Amino acid sequence: MALSHRRRERLIAGGQSLQADVSRKPDAVRSAGKDVAMTFRNGLGSLLRPEDSVLVLIDHQPYQLANVNSHEPQMVVNNTTALAKAAKAFGVPTILTSVIADRGGLIFPQITDVFPGQEVIDRTFINTWEDRKVVDAVKATGRKQLIIAGLWTEICVAMPAIQALGEGWDVTVVTDASGGVSVEAHEVAIRRMIAAGANMMTWLAVAAEWQRDWARTEHAAELSEVLVQHAAGSGIAFLWEQQLLNTPVPGTAG
Repeated sequence: MALSHRRRERLIAGGQSLQADVSRKPDAVRSAGKDVAMTFRNGLGSLLRPEDSVLVLIDHQPYQLANVNSHEPQMVVNNTTALAKAAKAFGVPTILTSVIADRGGLIFPQITDVFPGQEVIDRTFINTWEDRKVVDAVKATGRKQLIIAGLWTEICVAMPAIQALGEGWDVTVVTDASGGVSVEAHEVAIRRMIAAGANMMTWLAVAAEWQRDWARTEHAAELSEVLVQHAAGSGIAFLWEQQLLNTPVPGTAG
């Protein structure tokens, strides 16, 4: 449908105004009367670094696991344990938190065994980021790359992720160490957090980004052990590779 001359002029003027505003403020948009910083995850600097990362594991408890329907429950336990072990291997501070553990159950032992003796912060807040003990523990690390995984994705992950994003944190959500009450709930939560500016990754991608270069040998052996224990086919393939490398070549064929 053809535009009238006057409407075309208004659209052009509006576009020029928006372009001028963006050129004046390339790193911000005006929202609700105030400037909101926009983070674009592009370039080398946007990748995760172990020295800048802090991990928060939220509500990996029996009550929540009982109604996870977006993933196989054993997958959630395996992947979260792998993420915890990778964080420990790379020296990434990890905060463990539960909600009303007396009724919802203790954090999975596979996770707490990775950090023996570490306090689990128990909350009443559904939104972890409203609990001062958790936020203070994260801030005390001095790191800004906030990595979150938890149960359920649509509630206990989405709430703190969205609030922390609004406070200027660089937030990554580990989707396969999280889970929702349905596939729809999990996927809608992911879309919601992406729209808010969060970065989505899986546990193996996080570990690979922390490693970054196999020439960095200081944590390679520990990471390889995590892969063997928790990366299924990749771990078995690694063991097979080691077997072949250590198998003498027969002197004669046949």
